[in-house]
Amino acid sequence: MGLISGIWLALLGVLGASNLIIAKKPDAKELIAKMAPYQGWIGAVSALWGVWGIISSVLNLGWLSVAPIYWATFLASAVLQFALGLLLGVGVLKTFIKNGDAQKKMDQTIEKLAPKQGVLGLVAIGVGIWMVISGFLFKLA
Repeated sequence: MGLISGIWLALLGVLGASNLIIAKKPDAKELIAKMAPYQGWIGAVSALWGVWGIISSVLNLGWLSVAPIYWATFLASAVLQFALGLLLGVGVLKTFIKNGDAQKKMDQTIEKLAPKQGVLGLVAIGVGIWMVISGFLFKLA
């Protein structure tokens, strides 16, 4: 966790909450439009990285007794990366997944997550900012 992970999560959150952001700040449309062509790949990489983060947080459950806020932030960022990455990168991920049952499962998951995309994006922005700030404030040796 740290600066790069926090910035990545915040950018992922901006893409996820782009409709809400543009509704409040119409001038942000240009900046978001510059990232939009890469949205699928950003999402696909984030989804895979999120799965790895979830696995890592479960494997490092011992951190919960030593650094509970760090562990909770680690898990939250991984879950947000997976969820938003899946929503944004579903098109790219489907090109690599050939199994029909897996694609159906993915579609079902997308149907459940899609209504929450804006909220997930805003939460990801908040957690990403927290990761950057905490990276400067706290050092875990």
